[in-house]
Amino acid sequence: MSDPVAPVAGVPIGLAPGRTRFGREALTAWGEAAGRALAGTGRVVLLSGDLGAGKTTLAQAIVRGLGVVEPVTSPTFTLVHEYDAPLGRVRHLDLYRLPRPTDLDALGWDELVAGDAVTLVEWPERAAGRWPAGAWHLTLAAPPDDPGARDLDLEVLP
Repeated sequence: MSDPVAPVAGVPIGLAPGRTRFGREALTAWGEAAGRALAGTGRVVLLSGDLGAGKTTLAQAIVRGLGVVEPVTSPTFTLVHEYDAPLGRVRHLDLYRLPRPTDLDALGWDELVAGDAVTLVEWPERAAGRWPAGAWHLTLAAPPDDPGARDLDLEVLP
């Protein structure tokens, strides 16, 4: 079976811009494959969705795909976790508790989203548009007709 995700013009194969519906296992497999494809790219991945939509679950799968074997938890209170993965450094940010977008400067935002580390950002809305061109914006939602599934919308930001 071929890898369902590979960078082609900045968009992963198996997920075209727009909406795709996944079951839980398929979304996890896609996240792990995305992690492998993201290795060494320095790509920023923005993860949006309501509470419980699966942002952290998808982030965990992406981090596992980059080769991290240690437990991956949401950095809700610390705001940033960093991992030295076998396939490259990865940062996981959770901006849910960020009081104001201007507080990004105290985090070293510009440095965090630059460079060769893959950077996963939960609650990117709190960053008020301060993300780099080419970032993947993934929005997760639980469809009302199938609460065990997740709809995933992909947009590659200009």
